[in-house]
Amino acid sequence: MPTVALEPLLHQSIRQSHPKIHIIRPRKIVPFSLNFSSRIAKIGGSFVSYGPSKPLFLTACSATTTLPVASQSQPTAIVYSETFELQWTKKVEGKMCIRLDQGEDGDSWKWTVGCTVPGKWVLHWGVNYIGDVGREWDQPPIEMRPPGSVAIKDYAIETPLVQSSSSEGKDSLHELTINFDCNSRIAAINFVLKDAETGSWYQHKGRDFVVPLVDYLCDYDSGSGMKRELSSWPGTFGQMSDMLLQSEGPEGRDEGSGEEASAEPTLANRLLEGFYEEQLIVKKVPVCNSLSVSVKKCSETDKNIVSIETDLSGDVVVHWGVCRDNATKWEVPVAPHPPNTELYKNKALRTRLQPKGDGFGAKGVFTLDKEITGFPFVLKLNDDTWLNNRGNDFFILLSETQSGGSPSEEIEKKVSSETISTSVRTEEDQPKEDQEDLPPTFTDGIIKEIRKLGTGISSDIKWKTKSKEAQESILQEIEKLAAEAYSIYRSSTTAFLKEAVSETEELEIPAEICSGTGTGFEILCQGFNWESHKSGRWYMELLEKAPELSSLGFTVIWMPPPTESVSPEGYMPSDLYNLNSRYGTIDELKTVIKAFHKAGIKVLGDAVINHRCAHSKNQNGIWNIFGGRLNWDDRAVVADDPHFQGRGNKSSGDNFHAAPNIDHSQDFVRNDLKEWLRWLRKDIGYDGWRLDFVRGFWGGYVKDYIDSSAPYFAVGEYWDSLSYTYGAMDYDQDAHRQRIVDWINATGGTAGAFDVTTKGILHSVLERCEYWRLSDPNGKPPGVVGWWPSRAVTFIENHDTGSTQGHWRFPGGKEMQGYAYILTHPGTPAVFYDHIFSDYKSEISALISVRNKNKISCRSRVKITKSEKEVYAAIIDEKVAMKIGPGHYEPPNESQQWSVAVEGRDYKVWEAV
Repeated sequence: MPTVALEPLLHQSIRQSHPKIHIIRPRKIVPFSLNFSSRIAKIGGSFVSYGPSKPLFLTACSATTTLPVASQSQPTAIVYSETFELQWTKKVEGKMCIRLDQGEDGDSWKWTVGCTVPGKWVLHWGVNYIGDVGREWDQPPIEMRPPGSVAIKDYAIETPLVQSSSSEGKDSLHELTINFDCNSRIAAINFVLKDAETGSWYQHKGRDFVVPLVDYLCDYDSGSGMKRELSSWPGTFGQMSDMLLQSEGPEGRDEGSGEEASAEPTLANRLLEGFYEEQLIVKKVPVCNSLSVSVKKCSETDKNIVSIETDLSGDVVVHWGVCRDNATKWEVPVAPHPPNTELYKNKALRTRLQPKGDGFGAKGVFTLDKEITGFPFVLKLNDDTWLNNRGNDFFILLSETQSGGSPSEEIEKKVSSETISTSVRTEEDQPKEDQEDLPPTFTDGIIKEIRKLGTGISSDIKWKTKSKEAQESILQEIEKLAAEAYSIYRSSTTAFLKEAVSETEELEIPAEICSGTGTGFEILCQGFNWESHKSGRWYMELLEKAPELSSLGFTVIWMPPPTESVSPEGYMPSDLYNLNSRYGTIDELKTVIKAFHKAGIKVLGDAVINHRCAHSKNQNGIWNIFGGRLNWDDRAVVADDPHFQGRGNKSSGDNFHAAPNIDHSQDFVRNDLKEWLRWLRKDIGYDGWRLDFVRGFWGGYVKDYIDSSAPYFAVGEYWDSLSYTYGAMDYDQDAHRQRIVDWINATGGTAGAFDVTTKGILHSVLERCEYWRLSDPNGKPPGVVGWWPSRAVTFIENHDTGSTQGHWRFPGGKEMQGYAYILTHPGTPAVFYDHIFSDYKSEISALISVRNKNKISCRSRVKITKSEKEVYAAIIDEKVAMKIGPGHYEPPNESQQWSVAVEGRDYKVWEAV
């Protein structure tokens, strides 16, 4: 799994004088990041599981008021009492200190790393030797290793930091000093700081820290000497422009100048300068608190008295309201309100709890009229920290259960069935002050009620047994609930590029072709399925299909992986330059590509570059040595792949555990892959790429490959799970499509991505007859196509989801509704081979014809005109109207007339006359 970077609250550099070293000029320090990994890492011979943690930034606030007792009347016995567990995460701040200074004898130096944050800190470190540029990490010499050091494989050392005896309490210092000789061949020290208690890693933007000690290295590829600037080293300290080192001699050496020229530099012939750095860092510490709520009935006033106590320290605010008549809608009760209470936007009250007398925790009392049936609330610690009950508001039922299945009965059942646990809202999902509204629990409740009603009427037997009046009543209730939910549903804040939004507003289609994105009018055919390799002559079979695919209207074809592969389907590649596969020979591949070009169809190659299968084992019996033209060793494998003992850097994405994951951060790896892609373009004839498993490496590397190979079109397979609740797909899939958009952003917009979000939503729409899902809260398509259509490649099936694999098969018999949607909407539609050469061929051809005739492109504008339970309808570019679903729809004949162009089972498409 990928690491999640958590940026600290404060980023600053503190330069301090040192009595023994020359002070380095101040400079701007880039922020540290704290990375959590959910993978299993092997440490010191045992396996430790690292659990992910969400960031929670806390801001201190002060309490200046107190809360007196709300009523002097004596209550009767307690009628309700409950204790909730509050599990959340708090922030602990501290400093990370790094220093380098000279020893007493002049030849010895001391490197010290310290940390003032509580924890069990371990320094994970290694060195880089002069002349070994290709390998950034190696084990240091024995004499350099402090006591207690543990070797990690053959490339690193882990040494625990020891608490200083002179430090105490909050400012306790854990530190480690490492001595080394300036006459050694060490060129740099690499390190990361690890908290063994939580599994967190302190790095620099996901990369290791590097302290360069010499600036003269040997070129890995050619073996010739070269001058490498310190600013090119990765990590904070390698970017110091004012240099830690200054050469006493000439900058470089002349080739072939004899013995002097061949002598390797050491620290002794450099003027090594010491330095001292401090950085503010934060650590997320899990905390468990409790919340006790009790309700008493006052015999004198007939009012309910709600008491709240918690062991939370600091300022605790109750954000609350009331419910009446067994309804689920928040209201603000009439005055008087408890002291220290503020009205928030006429929608809720905020009451600061009073500190307990013993100083541990806070408490408060709320007196409510007998008409109040419910007391909903959440706890607010500061502007971005909210504590609630498993994602829902705390809800205290004050009235007795009514008969007849009223809302109060449902609420009581829900409250009694909830596990006593809580969750935390952070700044990511809590509304900002200028947007903040009531917590959305009852909005969620409305949506659940709609789902419940929808589930009830989806059964033909149950529906037919109801009278017509009852049916109409249920449908009216659904519409009422839906209207209420939509009116208060908080709008999502998306984080995609501004250019991506403005692009959809443009009416003109760009004339030129952008690298990797085509013209915008492409229609893609996936030219194989999971069984295509079995014939052994798939290329020749496709050769015969080229004219027909062209006549159907396809402009691009996606071919299967062409390389030698451990698996016959091609997705476990080994020798990338060997293009003799189970699909055919390299000559047959060139022939079929030429045939498609002659037919006017561009060809995409399936580039599998996240992982690669090795040709031989290393000395430990691990398969991580590669053969062929790209004869890489284990330096090309990421270091955090637990199965293949890589000596590269840590992965920039998720690991694919079936084969060694390639380390794209290595220069020699990227250069080799760029050369290979250019060879495929120039010598083989490919026009672009379908990039496999792009979750495994950073999108910025993809940009590098696309810039180098200049494809006509490129699309990445960024695939992960959508959001579900109790087996039902959530309406809001913004987080899912945001992850895909984030990957596209990382590529600089040079590649598109398969719109997995749209495929998943279509599944739920068609399986459950819930066509209202096809409009998001802003009235746009709910997938990537609704946010960045020119980079969305829409599809309903491929070799993984369909064919004989069937991992996520599209709802059977409803494929044409899916194609009626993607072939009329913006985005770049992709059609699966099995569907083209089936009974659907004529219908698919007709839809493609309508799209081409009306010049529907990936940037076309869509206006959703109907989105209900049984029907979805839209008008695209004012030229094409469409509907899917069993419900009725006809486009309006006000400003223009429409004629039916294509129709089939539960779908219909019109063209403007």
